[in-house]
Amino acid sequence: MRMEKELLCDPPSAVRPARVAPPVSRPEASQRRSVPRSAVGPPRSYFGNRFVYAVISQRAHGLSIGVNLNPDKFCNFDCAYCEVDRRSASADAQIDLDVLALELEEMLGRAFYGRMRELPGYETVPEDLLGLKEVALSGDGEPTLCPMFAEVVETVLHVRAKCFFPFFKVVVITNSTGLHLPPVQQGLKLLTTKDEVWAKLDVGTQAWLEQINRPKSSPLNCPSVTLDHVIENILALAKQRPVVIQSLFPLINGKGPAPAEITAYAERLNALKEAGARISLVQVYSAHRPPALPNCGHLPLRELSQIARRVREVSGLRTEVF
Repeated sequence: MRMEKELLCDPPSAVRPARVAPPVSRPEASQRRSVPRSAVGPPRSYFGNRFVYAVISQRAHGLSIGVNLNPDKFCNFDCAYCEVDRRSASADAQIDLDVLALELEEMLGRAFYGRMRELPGYETVPEDLLGLKEVALSGDGEPTLCPMFAEVVETVLHVRAKCFFPFFKVVVITNSTGLHLPPVQQGLKLLTTKDEVWAKLDVGTQAWLEQINRPKSSPLNCPSVTLDHVIENILALAKQRPVVIQSLFPLINGKGPAPAEITAYAERLNALKEAGARISLVQVYSAHRPPALPNCGHLPLRELSQIARRVREVSGLRTEVF
């Protein structure tokens, strides 16, 4: 049935003008936060939205429209490199699906019909970066721990099924800890083969997990996160559909992961592959946006490249550095 709906959509060359949703109430220009520049374009910004944001993503190779499944900032990791400041209060405690759909349609209209440059910070972004690469289900916490995960997936796919816009890929970005939850499995089953899941695996040992990802207890059947739990979840999903492994390696107090840790990480990937996991890509990268913790920094490109080389040597998996 999903395939039939896709075929009913107009091809991109024949797509009709977007029926863009009515504008969501925006703050005045003087009330908006300024958008600082970065090496790859503007950082993540909501532009007055509550749930939908935009970012020029290195790993997406261009424009990514994000859907924040955790407006309450809830996460069972407290990663050393995370950019989210969890000390500040959240404006929304839960998701309003109707507002989410309206915001997504408006942002998609900007992306597909050449209106991204109207947004502050996007005036001088290179044209080749403004093409929409994905709609990412991510945000200010772990999306699979969102109580409305399946409903959000359904809402995003319903927007896509309306055929107001050319077909767009949906990417679920997860720390892999909640992939076993029934509502998450229900939502993931709705994705097509053109959609992707980016599953986090930053470490090769439990000790490094405790230092980098800093897991916290969660009320949603994840009482204590272990590396084995993460590996089991990735393996179970990757036997059903290909996954992309996202691996962030930061500097902590000026030091990166030890060679033994990198080897352990590469061996974890190889063990997943040998057990039947379909891993289409390994993304090796570092902290590109200012983290909330001051002792975290960006690992130099040379060291990231060495990590990628080690992954290829041990596992033979396709690996890219960002």
